[in-house]
Amino acid sequence: MRVHRPGEPPYGRGGTFAHLPLVLDPAQLAGADVAILGAPTDELVTNRPGARFGPRAIRNADYLWETSRPNMDVGLDPFEVLAVVDHGDVEVVPGYAELTHRALRQSVSSVAAAGALPLVLGGDHSIAHPDVGAVADHLKPEPLGLIHFDAHADDAYEEPRLNHGTPLRLLVEEGSLRGEHVVQVGLRGYWPPPSDFEWARSQGFRWYLMDDVYVRGIDEVIDDVLRDVERLPHVFLSVDIDVCDPAFAPGTGTPEPGGLQARELLRAVRRIAAAVPLAGMEVVEVSPPFDQAEITALLAHRVVLEALSGIALRRLGRGPEPERSRSLGSASRAGPPGSRDGA
Repeated sequence: MRVHRPGEPPYGRGGTFAHLPLVLDPAQLAGADVAILGAPTDELVTNRPGARFGPRAIRNADYLWETSRPNMDVGLDPFEVLAVVDHGDVEVVPGYAELTHRALRQSVSSVAAAGALPLVLGGDHSIAHPDVGAVADHLKPEPLGLIHFDAHADDAYEEPRLNHGTPLRLLVEEGSLRGEHVVQVGLRGYWPPPSDFEWARSQGFRWYLMDDVYVRGIDEVIDDVLRDVERLPHVFLSVDIDVCDPAFAPGTGTPEPGGLQARELLRAVRRIAAAVPLAGMEVVEVSPPFDQAEITALLAHRVVLEALSGIALRRLGRGPEPERSRSLGSASRAGPPGSRDGA
């Protein structure tokens, strides 16, 4: 179903991501490579609310329409390689987070069962419990890995158990993930406490603090991340937008100074999507009421585009073919997907 008139600009409506076809019926997802699904809920935040408006803001944060959009660093338009649809928003039940999570788990399960990669727009990070869990259930008995970009470890033991700081612990405790299959990037600040890190260490979690990124550089850290998951048959990519410094992502519920630059996150996401067998993805914690000039929503939108570009590169089995000026030479340095030159 097309929901936009020809030539309609993205800022003139509240519609689908990148003018994609709207496919609400799971029975009609056959043939789709990726289905984008909104999870507009923020019942379980512990600081600033507003992430319930994130999916709409991410979809609308676009100034391109009715045009091919090849990434100039990649040399392809992912929508010409992949069949991508917008699956609308999950039916949330305001005030009843457990019912909303149940609906999200069912929706993600339906997308995975149809053979499409679920790409979830949050919403607060508590949604990782149902959406990662649904993908893990679909893939069993094969294991699922998790690459987790975040300022916060989200593996706390807290009461109530269900909030946006606990999903990774819940996923490990219920058996959806094994700790040694979890890799985290960008952690910093003053939470959670050492006791939660001790638990994560005992489970085999691996993490790269922001100081690791600062000292070594994002490319070297992502090299290690890719080695950490290279033996896994399936990987879920979770991007909490607060992994970025608030200068690049002010519109989020729990901002933490000193994070990634926008360009570092975008390149890292593209490299990962080009290199690993993604089985699902989420972009969470965009809170439009605290955004400035929509820069957080725009960054989240571009995170999705970079991921789709990486997935398309992997599908084609080639590295990027960037636009290069004559002064720099016409030959690309592109390597295989996922290599430093290949993304």
